[in-house]
Amino acid sequence: MNSLNQQYEEKVRPCIDLIDKLRSLGVEKDLALPAIAVIGDQSSGKSSVLEALSGVALPRGVGIVTRCPLELKMTRKKKGEAWYGKISYRDYNEELKKPSLVEKKIREAQDKLVGNGTGISNDLISLEIASPDVPDLTLIDLPGITRVAVSGQSEDIGEQIKRLIQNNIRKQETISLVVVPCNVDIATTEALRMAQQVDPEGERTLGILTKPDLVDKGTEENVVKIVHNEVIPLKKGYMVVKCRGQKEITEKVSLSEALKNEEAFFEEHAHFQTLFDEGQATVPKLAEKLTLELVHHIQKSLPRLDEQIQKKLKQTRANLDKLSNGPPSDAIERLGFLIDRVSAFTQDAISLTKGEELKCGYKSSIFSLLRGQFAVWREAIETSGTNCKIFGTF
Repeated sequence: MNSLNQQYEEKVRPCIDLIDKLRSLGVEKDLALPAIAVIGDQSSGKSSVLEALSGVALPRGVGIVTRCPLELKMTRKKKGEAWYGKISYRDYNEELKKPSLVEKKIREAQDKLVGNGTGISNDLISLEIASPDVPDLTLIDLPGITRVAVSGQSEDIGEQIKRLIQNNIRKQETISLVVVPCNVDIATTEALRMAQQVDPEGERTLGILTKPDLVDKGTEENVVKIVHNEVIPLKKGYMVVKCRGQKEITEKVSLSEALKNEEAFFEEHAHFQTLFDEGQATVPKLAEKLTLELVHHIQKSLPRLDEQIQKKLKQTRANLDKLSNGPPSDAIERLGFLIDRVSAFTQDAISLTKGEELKCGYKSSIFSLLRGQFAVWREAIETSGTNCKIFGTF
């Protein structure tokens, strides 16, 4: 066990920390970073899976509940250390004192970003959770796919959601975690179809089957075949989990108790016990697989990411070389720097009044730029004059 923990600390944690650090620095605005995006049709059990992994309750309800992309960053702490939570969006940051506040704060964040209606937004909400009971994992939860707009929603809400999902899962750096209920035909689910469009070979797609307790009698073997990759093959395969249902939520069954119930369900099930023995069932096994998949994906993506960073750095340095030096750090020198800049600006203004050539930063002459704009204005004015003459003949 000590050897396993040491290997984890040396190999797994540094990879995840590296990507989370780059994400916190805003690198993702310019470069795609390795990530796991969670997608699924409405009522597929997406929220239940995320709740089981994070140990906190997330917003639930009918219709579109996830209205903004939610970055769920989980960090495993040592046993005995206190739970920690933090929510961030735009320029807002707030530390959370207890897990029970998470659902309320996510709803408040969505209302501030999207309003109290039923629309969606591309704005990212980041939720950090540190606890001894969570895996080292970062997931991005996306809005559930809907086909029909309900009262108050835009008629093209379905297309808006699909565009948002496509923008995330089409990146080669993103693993698609497709959540599908066991009691529906997996071949007809929109989420899997979208994942197949951007990843036809299934190299970046992992299937998660939910609600195994709702499978019709006699169809259990179909679920086993799917998990065994015999129906719609995926390189990363499938897992099956049983999370809290509405009945358990109503009865206030805790998430920890739900995990015990889940293990007992698979251990005792005549058909699904095989999946349990093979390590392809239960939330803890899913957490373990996701962490390893993410680390493997990060390691695979690092050479390409390093190449992109070096290219961006070279381009940025070239742009900086075209600009003058910034203000000095010394206060007295900064005053002289400001006076020089004001004097230079004044001289430029005087030169303009005399019709002299003036360079506009590192770009072409300002007069060249103005001439082009004047030509556009002239054409607009002449066209307007023609229209006025035609109008005057009536």
